[in-house]
Amino acid sequence: MARVVVTGAAGFLGSHLSTALLERGDEVVAVDNLSTGRVENIEHLFGHDGFRFVRQDVSEYLWVPGPVDAVLHFASPASPRDYLELPIQTLKVGSLGTHNGLGLAREKGARFLLASTSEVYGDPQVHPQPEDYWGHVNPVGPRGVYDEAKRFAEAISMAYARTHGMPVRIVRIFNTYGPRLRAHDGRVVSNFIDQALRGRPLTIYGDGSQTRSFCYVEDEVRGFLALLDSDLEGPCNLGNPDEFTVRELADLVIELTGSSSEIVHEELPVDDPAKRRPDITRARTELGWEPEVDLHEGIERTVRWFREELSRS
Repeated sequence: MARVVVTGAAGFLGSHLSTALLERGDEVVAVDNLSTGRVENIEHLFGHDGFRFVRQDVSEYLWVPGPVDAVLHFASPASPRDYLELPIQTLKVGSLGTHNGLGLAREKGARFLLASTSEVYGDPQVHPQPEDYWGHVNPVGPRGVYDEAKRFAEAISMAYARTHGMPVRIVRIFNTYGPRLRAHDGRVVSNFIDQALRGRPLTIYGDGSQTRSFCYVEDEVRGFLALLDSDLEGPCNLGNPDEFTVRELADLVIELTGSSSEIVHEELPVDDPAKRRPDITRARTELGWEPEVDLHEGIERTVRWFREELSRS
């Protein structure tokens, strides 16, 4: 049993991660300011003896009484809509928030896991993207607030590892989907499913030929735990290497929802990546991890969850 601090615990990924930690017998101190997270995501955990929730902005000084074995830093606006609406907060949680999480881990003698992102690769010129690719990021574009916040977070995490000998893990997360996605958060999977279930047109930005690699949340969380428990330092890609165009995803969502929705096209956002696919050689060889849920099955599960949510609204 370990005592684990999870920042951003009420968010999409943080809530699934907190659940998985409790299920394997760990205690969880969940920290979230609820700027983009939702209490509904973690309300099923409140009756658990090993769960404690602290409402706090981790960009402010962070302290947790008692022993801590690991700090998992997942706090950040993560969808395009959120970080474009909250640019300063995104930069602060990537810099000050990461610094505070690292400080807590150092003081407690705990290991630190940073939730980074495939966005550090920007609009990549290397395909698929391995961890030793430095990326192609526009630091002053609108997406730069998220990309550069995560790049800085990686840099300060590795500085702590080298300077203080701290055990640091960095996961670069590729497009992840599943239950608890917010319907209007700007992510392509949640956008398409919500639009299809409501009979609204599915909005594709650009011509739909841009590619993404979609990983189901259960697979992703299993990878987080494997990385946390490993001795692998430095960045590690976790994502599904199966690559699909956005148009292929839209067609699949329409098929699985039985929707009659049409597809409409809007202008492509600035600096939107043309392609995205992880090289997961490191995860396969060092962690023994690879995804198991294919896109068809994962979208079916996610559609079922969205249907239930709509029926309650």
